[in-house]
Amino acid sequence: MGNVAGAEPSTSPPRAGDNGNWATWQKDLTGSRFAAAEHRITADNVENLKLKWAFVYPTTTGSMTRSEPAVVGDTIYFGGTDGKFYARDARSGAAKWEFDLASASPDDTRPVVWDGPAVSDGKVFFGDAGGYFYALDTRTGSLKWSTRLDTHPYAGVTSSPIVHEGRVYVGVSGTENAEERLDYPCCTFRGHLDSLDADTGELTWRYYTVPEPRQTGTWPNGVPKYEPSGVGVWSSPVIDPRTGTLYIGTGQNYTGSGGDFDTLLALDARTGGVRWKNQVTKADTWRVECTKPDPGGYCPGLADGTALDYDIGATPNIVRLGDRTLVGVGQKSGVYHMFDARTGTVEWRRQLGVPDGSGGGGQRGIQWGSSYDGKRLYIASYKAEPGTLFAVDPADGHVLWRTPNPADGCTTGGAAQYPEVCSLAHGPAATSSPGLVWEASNDGKLRAYDSATGRVRWTYDTIRTFTGVNGLEGMGSTISGTGGGAVIAHGMVYVQSGYLPAYGKDKRRVLLAFGI
Repeated sequence: MGNVAGAEPSTSPPRAGDNGNWATWQKDLTGSRFAAAEHRITADNVENLKLKWAFVYPTTTGSMTRSEPAVVGDTIYFGGTDGKFYARDARSGAAKWEFDLASASPDDTRPVVWDGPAVSDGKVFFGDAGGYFYALDTRTGSLKWSTRLDTHPYAGVTSSPIVHEGRVYVGVSGTENAEERLDYPCCTFRGHLDSLDADTGELTWRYYTVPEPRQTGTWPNGVPKYEPSGVGVWSSPVIDPRTGTLYIGTGQNYTGSGGDFDTLLALDARTGGVRWKNQVTKADTWRVECTKPDPGGYCPGLADGTALDYDIGATPNIVRLGDRTLVGVGQKSGVYHMFDARTGTVEWRRQLGVPDGSGGGGQRGIQWGSSYDGKRLYIASYKAEPGTLFAVDPADGHVLWRTPNPADGCTTGGAAQYPEVCSLAHGPAATSSPGLVWEASNDGKLRAYDSATGRVRWTYDTIRTFTGVNGLEGMGSTISGTGGGAVIAHGMVYVQSGYLPAYGKDKRRVLLAFGI
């Protein structure tokens, strides 16, 4: 914890409101993921974008890069696969400080950063896979406070926080439904959204997405069954500062059917009170047993078609159209939903991916976030044979252009050596900057698209060997599929490469930084 030997801390705390910063996963309160101030990288010169530096994570086995960076001033902040949180010079990659999560969480948790940090008022906020949440000093990396958001053994934080008017808002999800032991008494996890005091970490309110699970019987082998459960909050919240309304999507039930599953919630940001909610699926109960050839009574929804896994894992977009305010969000069903932000009534829906209905989850749909540049919505589908990037009119959902994941993605570059691993799928959230849209793929390639036409203007293959500024050697892989997309700030582009499916399972993974 603290400064790296020989490294100088920043002379003053970064200011999250500075023009050109990318201070939070959502980019701004409204979830635009649009780098409006970017002027150095354009559609005319993007072909000149080159790798400036790489950071290689020390760990190898089982590690996944998934913490989208925050960039404020001259500093980049990100979580590692090794239980560390890092601050480095954004232009050179030189060390500033690092923080060891294990110093503030017990040994029986999973102190690895799964979300993207948020920087505000001299502090950087983030959570970990064990359900802990941290606030560090941006100058020194010293711990301001930490708190455990949930003591359930399967609870974790994938939701990236957002900060507004002295509060930090973050969702809590759980991996209990991935437990494959049939002697496990599934399931007791409850998803929730928390509001914390930014100065102290004190819980100011909590919204549970599902009632407390109760034992309702037993599974076929006699193990206790609890329901309803699940409804994790995987996605990241957005806030309309004009109305003080917070919007967040939820996941599916693990057992039973109840609560706010597959729902877009509109909550009062100060109190957590419900302003409206729109549940977009009638029933959705899914656990990993639903993928098995013979799930027996362990996945009741497979027979009746309600084992869907149609989470709203994507983060909403708040859209201003004249005197109207809309809020839209993508779903793993492949549908993008647009609602009236005041009432929750549906404005339009557009099917952009078609799930296969196999019980394997909505992998052909919309996994994570979308981007809005004030003109068009940019939305990517995942394993949609192939995954496709869409530009959509926010007023009516009309598709303006669509560009499939290039067909040679698995036969060119590093992916060509791993035909059994590669797929043409868009896992990360979309990002936009003036004239450009940024999306990455399971084929390991980061691409920049022309925002007006959808034409690919630049491609970089990350499945290659890199020597990091920290002296280690690593290799890229699938580009982060748990929400982390490209970050554009101050003439630089940053992306994590090293998610699943894995190319070269014994390799260290990388954070890459590009500039003109």
